[in-house]
Amino acid sequence: MKKIAIGLLAAVGLGLSGCAVYVPPPAGVVVVPQGGPQGGPGNGFCPPGQAKKGNC
Repeated sequence: MKKIAIGLLAAVGLGLSGCAVYVPPPAGVVVVPQGGPQGGPGNGFCPPGQAKKGNC
């Protein structure tokens, strides 16, 4: 009786060893901008090089 139980457990173990678990990729990271918009006229911030181009 013990031989049959050991044989069944071994068969189940070998049968399950070929299984694969697929997990969906993690969700993308969402970046929420902090503060007001940057760049453009009237907000007091001008990115480097934009003032010479007349964008600020």
